[in-house]
Amino acid sequence: MTALQEELKEKDVAVGPAKESSRASRPRSFAPGDFPLPSGREEEWRFTPLDRVARALSDEPTDGRLTWTVPDLPAGVQLTAIAPEAAMARTVQAPGDRASALAVAGAGEHRALTIAPGSVVTEPLVLRLSGEGPNVPLEARGHLLIEVGAGAQAVVVVEHGGLATYCELLSVDVADNASLNLVLLQLWDPGAVHVGEVVARLGRDARLTGTVVTLGGDVVRLNTAAAFADEGGSIDLHGLYFADASQHLEHQLFIDHAAPRCRSRVTYKGALQGRDAHTVWVGDVLIRAVAEGTNTYEQNRNLVLTDGARADSVPNLEIETGLIEGAGHASATGRFDDEQLFYLCSRGIPEVEARRLVVRGFFADLVRQIGVPEVEARLLAIIEAELATSMAEFRAF
Repeated sequence: MTALQEELKEKDVAVGPAKESSRASRPRSFAPGDFPLPSGREEEWRFTPLDRVARALSDEPTDGRLTWTVPDLPAGVQLTAIAPEAAMARTVQAPGDRASALAVAGAGEHRALTIAPGSVVTEPLVLRLSGEGPNVPLEARGHLLIEVGAGAQAVVVVEHGGLATYCELLSVDVADNASLNLVLLQLWDPGAVHVGEVVARLGRDARLTGTVVTLGGDVVRLNTAAAFADEGGSIDLHGLYFADASQHLEHQLFIDHAAPRCRSRVTYKGALQGRDAHTVWVGDVLIRAVAEGTNTYEQNRNLVLTDGARADSVPNLEIETGLIEGAGHASATGRFDDEQLFYLCSRGIPEVEARRLVVRGFFADLVRQIGVPEVEARLLAIIEAELATSMAEFRAF
């Protein structure tokens, strides 16, 4: 029985055992030894370049730490170091893979960002974590808890940058009637490797808006597992990624509808340019038998800008009850829309500029949903810089 099932059993909610083929049947544990080194034949590792993340999966100890930049925190908000035992007890779900289990076991310190019940935090809380390795990546592991008390509201931005080989577990607990807008920025320097997991739990009528932006690093692999612990919750997850030559950017999601009358929406968009640019998106949604009245939809869109790039997209939907409001998924990977290009060019816009406008429009709606103007402006500038590279290659061609 999973930790979530045990929690629901304590609340007298009838939940049957997860089927062996179910996404929920994968093991969860704080013990790294419970997760053998992956071979690449496992479903969850089949797309990952294991040779490039070998250091992140090694059980050799690391003593590196990322540098933290923390703003002045308003009343009702605290960032504290906590003991390993307390950190594990307060984590909403145990790690779901070897990397995140190693992150907890080997974390230089465990920190908790707590937002007191009833607090309304009007300004974004921006935490910056940076690797400072001068020539080779700093090896580090981290364990962060974000806990939003009942009825509280907050926007939290966690930015990763610099050069590091980093394993991470991020636990997100959104209590009853609370609202969290969580923005995760992966803006690593070239050569960085980031293998992490985000686990989230939503209480009754809780709301979570999450945005994942992955633009930097050599290999970035992020898993997100979110579960509804009580009815009435709502999740909106957005993702934006842009892979250049030889970059591997991977996002795997699992939304567990384990309570009735909850809602989830997932929209991830990515662009790829350059030889051996590779993106992976896997979206799993499970609607359990108890989750009557569920409304869920997930979609992934990929835009391939040059030859030699590859996008893998795998949506999965598992339904154990027919008493739902709606469920669906969509996935598409392609090149430029010829009709859009023709429309713009027919109105006197040069083709290079037309291509730039199409890609910018492809991402613009997602960027606008972040809800943090400073972050939105910064991301649009980074995307423009990425487009300048691809448009220069197009001109040369």
